[in-house]
Amino acid sequence: MVKICCIGAGYVGGPTMAVIALKCPDIEVVVVDISKPRIEAWNSDTLPIYEPGLDDVVKQCRGKNLFFSTDVEKHVAEADIIFVSVNTPTKTRGLGAGKAADLTYWESAARMIADVSKSDKIVVEKSTVPVKTAEAIEKILTHNSKGINYQILSNPEFLAEGTAIEDLFKPDRVLIGGRETPEGRKAVQALKDVYAHWVPEDRILTTNLWSAELSKLAANAFLAQRISSVNAISALCEATGANVSEVTEDQIQRDLAMNKFDWDHPMHLQPTSPTAVKQVSCVWDAYEATKGAHGLCILTEWDEFKTLDYQKIFDNMQKPAFVFDGRNIIDPEKLREIGFIVYSIGKPLDAWLKDMPAVA
Repeated sequence: MVKICCIGAGYVGGPTMAVIALKCPDIEVVVVDISKPRIEAWNSDTLPIYEPGLDDVVKQCRGKNLFFSTDVEKHVAEADIIFVSVNTPTKTRGLGAGKAADLTYWESAARMIADVSKSDKIVVEKSTVPVKTAEAIEKILTHNSKGINYQILSNPEFLAEGTAIEDLFKPDRVLIGGRETPEGRKAVQALKDVYAHWVPEDRILTTNLWSAELSKLAANAFLAQRISSVNAISALCEATGANVSEVTEDQIQRDLAMNKFDWDHPMHLQPTSPTAVKQVSCVWDAYEATKGAHGLCILTEWDEFKTLDYQKIFDNMQKPAFVFDGRNIIDPEKLREIGFIVYSIGKPLDAWLKDMPAVA
C-alpha cells in the first residue's frame, strides 16, 4: 500500500487529503500536525474548518485509510509521498518584511524530513511559495540525505473557499511540476497516478518545477488584480451615482460602434455610431436575449451557457433557428435533434448548411 503523509492539518491539507483518501481506498493517508487541539478536532464530530461536503468525506474515510495524528516524525518516516502544506505567512521583520513569504515553517519541515527519513521520498510542495523554493528545499534535503534520494514536486492548490470539496472532486486542472530528469519524471508519474483515480488525464498538467510554482503565483496575482479592479470600479460608481451593472453595457456599445483602429484612441476621441447603438441591446438573461432571434452566437465559454435549456430557447426563437458555437462548448448533435441548424468551429457542417450556395 502506498503511504501518503501530509504535514499541516489546515485549510488546504485537511480537505485535500480527505478527498484523496476517499478516491483512493488503496492508499493510506495520514495528516499530521504539531497542534494537538487541531488534530483532536479532526478526530471529533466538529471539524476545525467548515466546507460544504467535507464532513461527509471525512466520516466515510476516517479510521479506514484516513488518519489524523500528532506523531509527525513516525508518519513522515513511514510515508512514500510527503505533502508539505504548512503556513507561509508574509514576513513581519527582516529583509522583505511586509512583502516576502516567511518560509520558516517550510524549512523546519524540510529539516525534520531529512532527520527522520530512512527510505527514498517524494516531497510535494502544496503551500504557496516563491519561485525557486523547491531548489532551496532540495538543497536542505540533499545536504542531510544520508544516502536517501529525494524528489521535489510542486503541486499548487487552486481551491476557492466555500467550494473546496467540489473543486477537489472536479478540478479544472491539476498541476504537477518536477525535475526534467528520469527520476523527476518517475516522481511526477507517481503523483499523477494518485490523481488519475478520479481526475481525467487531460486535466492533469505536468511542467517543470519553476513553471508550477510560478503558475500559482500568477493565478493569485490575476485574482488580486480582478478583485482590486472591481473594488475600484464599485467605489467610482458609488461616488458618481453610477450603477456597476450598467457600466460591463456602455463599453459594449462603444466597442461595437468603433472601427478596428479606433480602440487605441483616448476616450473623448472615440467615435460613436447612433445607428450601431440602436441595433444592439444588452440584457442580463440568456433566455431574454434569444427571444424572437433568428440566430444564437456563443462566443464565451462560461459554464452558464453549457447548461442552458436549449429546448426552451428553440421554442422562443424564429425558425429556422441557427446556432453558431465559437467555443465548442455544446453538443451539436443534441441541438440538431431539438431542431437547431448548428455551426461549430472545426466540426462537420450541418447538412442544411452544405446545401446552401457558396457566397463570394
